[in-house]
Order: sequence, then C-alpha cells, then structure tokens
Amino acid sequence: MNKPFLNCIGFDWDDGNSEKNWIRHQVSRNESEQVFFNEPLIITDDKKHSQIEKRWYLLGISDTGRLLFIVFTIRKDLIRVISARDMNKKEREEFYAQI
Repeated sequence: MNKPFLNCIGFDWDDGNSEKNWIRHQVSRNESEQVFFNEPLIITDDKKHSQIEKRWYLLGISDTGRLLFIVFTIRKDLIRVISARDMNKKEREEFYAQI
C-alpha cells in the first residue's frame, strides 16, 4: 500500500475545517490523526478533487474502532486534513473488501 505521508513530521490544521468536522460529524482533530497510525488503512488518490493540489482519501479506524473517511493533502512535510466523517455504507463495503 502506498502511504504518501510516510515522510511527514506532523499535522497542519485549518481551524475552519477542524471546527466544521467537529460540528457536522463529531470528529475531533485527535481522532482524525489516530487513523493515520492504525491498520488497516486504505489510501486512494482523490482525482476528482485534485485540480489545485494533490489530494487523497483514506479509509481507516480510530483508536475507538470508529470507521472514518478522511480527505487530506500534504503541504511541505505536514498532513493537512480537509474533511473527516464516518464512512458511508459503500465506503464500509470497499474497506472490508480490501482488508
């Protein structure tokens, strides 16, 4: 599996995105970050939303077992989470089919 963030040294957060993820989906910064360190982890290029900068989406599990869908980019050597929410049914099916 390709992990485009292996050389990253941390996370970069936009306060607006972070607050939006919490208000809309009750996903905290901490819970979003956990997923990057847990297995299994499925990462796919987000070609549809990569016109301005390269983006990926990630399907993974938080420390509490929550199945999350995360869209992120990499700026310099930092992971920048754009969106985080619970996986929908189709994403859960994709996740379980690949692990």
